[in-house]
Amino acid sequence: MDWGMKNRMSKLIKEDGRCFFLPIDHGYFQGPTSCLEKPAETIRPIISCADALFVTRGVLRSCIPAGIDKPVILRVSGGTSMAGKDLANEGVTTSIEEILRLNVSAVGVSVFVGSDYEHQTLMNLSKLVNECEGYGIPVMAVTAVGKEIGSKIEARYLALACRIAAELGARVVKTYWCEKGFEKVVEGCPVPVVVAGGPKCETELEVFEFVHDGMQKGAIGINLGRNVWQNAHPVAMAEALYAIIHEKANAKQANEIFQEAKKGKK
Repeated sequence: MDWGMKNRMSKLIKEDGRCFFLPIDHGYFQGPTSCLEKPAETIRPIISCADALFVTRGVLRSCIPAGIDKPVILRVSGGTSMAGKDLANEGVTTSIEEILRLNVSAVGVSVFVGSDYEHQTLMNLSKLVNECEGYGIPVMAVTAVGKEIGSKIEARYLALACRIAAELGARVVKTYWCEKGFEKVVEGCPVPVVVAGGPKCETELEVFEFVHDGMQKGAIGINLGRNVWQNAHPVAMAEALYAIIHEKANAKQANEIFQEAKKGKK
């Protein structure tokens, strides 16, 4: 691995081998998502807990201060919306020149294994890896789920999607947690796995439990957005998750941190 790639990866994954990525890229297909209408205001109180920010180029340019001391993972796939026919019908939206110009630490692209657009999105990943490897830029594959397979979030499917993404050259894979067999998902993926947040959970403890379980079963970190900044107490939520990721707190301890932190913070 060349120095540039090592340097960028070291910014994303901390010395303890763990990471907390904060995604605010949801607007690229959802529009002005609840609590993310003003991205700069959303991240200001919670960015200190995150190790990296996952964001589109438009929001990066218009909302994120250039002096930010957090590495950026640039969302570079899109082209669909909630109003369209199929969210899986994505293309690569950003050129390698743009990626370099924005000085980001990594890029992220969705793949929809098992969907009607499986080949298209896997080729998006492959072409992006071909371009980015030459400049020492890591690619994170996001194992998104098309409408055809939305009810099949299980270890067998996730292991398939993660392994394919790694085989095609992704340096990191973001995937969903599953209750049974998540360790098999991680074991079958030769590159680091980070856990996606998925839909907003009903309780904070539910979030802490699946994050802790994912970490215990081999994930190196999380890429959580809605379960942080849509929470009524986002700062407390971010601090509790940080404790699981970097301080090895369990779900009960994280919940205690959350309950204590929310008393004096928003």
